[in-house]
Amino acid sequence: MDNFWERIVTIVMVSSAIIVPRAVNGSIPALFAFGDSILDTGNNNNLASLSKCNFPPYGRDFIGGRATGRWSDGKVPSDLIAAALGIKETLPAYLDPNLQSQDLPTGVGFASGGSGNDNITSGVQGVLSMSAQLQLFQDYIKKLRAVVGDQNASSIISNGLYLISAGNNDIAFAYSSTARRLMLFPTYADLVVTWHSNFVKELYQLGARRVWVLSTLPLGCLPGARNSLGGPLRLCVEIVNQQAQIYNAKLASAMSTIRTSLSNYDLEFVDVYTPLLNIIRNPVGAGFISAVNGCCGTGTLEMGSSCNVLIGSCPNPSAHVFWDAGHPTQRTYELIVASILQTHNVSNSIAASPLKFE
Repeated sequence: MDNFWERIVTIVMVSSAIIVPRAVNGSIPALFAFGDSILDTGNNNNLASLSKCNFPPYGRDFIGGRATGRWSDGKVPSDLIAAALGIKETLPAYLDPNLQSQDLPTGVGFASGGSGNDNITSGVQGVLSMSAQLQLFQDYIKKLRAVVGDQNASSIISNGLYLISAGNNDIAFAYSSTARRLMLFPTYADLVVTWHSNFVKELYQLGARRVWVLSTLPLGCLPGARNSLGGPLRLCVEIVNQQAQIYNAKLASAMSTIRTSLSNYDLEFVDVYTPLLNIIRNPVGAGFISAVNGCCGTGTLEMGSSCNVLIGSCPNPSAHVFWDAGHPTQRTYELIVASILQTHNVSNSIAASPLKFE
């Protein structure tokens, strides 16, 4: 393989316990994830928050059938991308009490389910704000330097891939359920994009050079929105989708501007909205039986604590686009991630990875 994303990793042993991944010919030595539940791999588990999912039936299709705090029946995009790039099979949460020193050189996740760019979003739900996640990343850098040395740490930080998913909860929660509603949506979207822009600029100052900023989901088509605002036919809520489109367009433009203003910053806007919406519009063609309801419970409103072992889940999550009222199944994520990686010219990595995207 000779493209920029060639999966060649040179491993250098620096102690009996720690290995340092080297970036060679554009390969990615580490993955980092920030933002919300789309990328969260368990950071909320020990927070004083009701925004948790570290209990069955969550995780029923994860390794060992364990509920790890991932908002799905199995893996989430941070895991799938890490595996597809040959970095590691799953991305550990930075706040996981079982995190080991040897986990640090290949990256960790800081994302927190329920978070967003707006501090109101995270504050009301008691989860990690984006600024708190950035502080944890700074703490991580110190630990990484202690483990692998300054030069190796700098290489890992500058060559790693950073994923950010933020904005979903700002629109779906903060704007719809708080005083933010008094603002015109385009004005609010401008504010959120400004906060998001500041975040990626701060990442740059800390050494990040390769960042993927994910769009929002088609929020009006999530089961929770359809079943609460979609009428008797449970249609997609177009006004909410339009808000997501407005925000995504502003975000894409802002990221393009930042990319050209900062030297050597490979900052890319990644469209998650369209591939998921395509699946929702033609679920049968994508191999699913339903895109209206989730798999957990009635599939209408259950999410987090209301999606629990007492209400159960459907027999086959992979036949459903959504796992709960707000999150796709692992199978849906696999299709979305495959689409993203192919769009960004990493299809060879998919073929070589242990994951099979069909």
